[in-house]
Amino acid sequence: MESQNLADFPRPVHHRIPNFKGASRAAEHFPRLQAFKMARTIKVNPDVPQKSARFFVLDSKKTLLVPTPRLRTGLFNRITPPPGATKDILRKCATSQGVRNYSVPVGLDSRVLVDLVMVGSIAVSEKGWRIGKGEGYADLEYAMMVSMGAVSQGTPVVTIVHDCQVIDIPEVLLEDHDLTVDYILTPTRVIATGCERPKPTGITWSKISCEMMARIPILRSLRSREKQAGKDVTLQDEHQHLETCGQHTAPPSTVRRPWDPPQPESGSVQGEDVPSNTVYIGNLPQDTRVSELKRALRERGAAPLRLTWQGPQHRAFLHYQDPASAQQAISCLQGLHLGTNTLRVALARQQRASDLESCTRTITQPSDL
Repeated sequence: MESQNLADFPRPVHHRIPNFKGASRAAEHFPRLQAFKMARTIKVNPDVPQKSARFFVLDSKKTLLVPTPRLRTGLFNRITPPPGATKDILRKCATSQGVRNYSVPVGLDSRVLVDLVMVGSIAVSEKGWRIGKGEGYADLEYAMMVSMGAVSQGTPVVTIVHDCQVIDIPEVLLEDHDLTVDYILTPTRVIATGCERPKPTGITWSKISCEMMARIPILRSLRSREKQAGKDVTLQDEHQHLETCGQHTAPPSTVRRPWDPPQPESGSVQGEDVPSNTVYIGNLPQDTRVSELKRALRERGAAPLRLTWQGPQHRAFLHYQDPASAQQAISCLQGLHLGTNTLRVALARQQRASDLESCTRTITQPSDL
């Protein structure tokens, strides 16, 4: 798409759902579909090439749902244009800025029913096989909607792509959790795939890692619900015998795990022990700001009750409610990067209390985190 100058802003189109010249023409097919005419609530992905599709949903006075970016704060936002909105305002509502300014979150208990789903694609085949960015968010969004009861096997799925994105894709590349599409809209044609391959029947928990659970809070809520319903919710990396990221049967604080750095790396010195609910963060880049660390902690689902900042010493201390919460945070923060540095994360049991008291800045308000 880049070499043939088919791509459109934002460029380059690598590592994203690509925008392309003619995306608005492809979207014009959308309101002509019978599935669109019958739908009352439509979910459309938030990428640029689907902007016109979002406008058509709003202009047709249907309910528009847009997934939250990377599912960090929930699953859906419902776009609510102001009363008497003109077409120009509706077009603004269909942009990423409009999604931020004119939307309200949709909770798990909203009992929403989605009649039509639109997803972005990197490539699709006429048989309905689809390839996304490789991060799995579209597949996961659909699986989460199934878990919520928002969609069923009969809910149509549509994608908008350039004609060059319609290619042959071997079925052997597909897995059970991969989402297929029923309609492909391009600038020149509408393809009804007639795909009979079953769509995902729910969340495949064995494909979900602890890191993903930490990044997507709504997954933890859905997992708790499905566990109570008696479903198998074993995670991908639960063979390590740790239930992390939302539930805990943490090992005793004295047990060393393979990925725990040696105590000297965690800033340990001889002296008075600090409480075992304190976590050491080391190897912070020189110019790191405390706001950057706080944001990273929130994204991993490991925000502490209090944070002790020792930026000049390239370290910080996180204070949690109890040792189990501290161990859970350590598990969720493994492999965390800031800039080019991989942070060292360990229990700060041997850090001298006087070192904590000599910090340059202590943040005590939970709201700051």
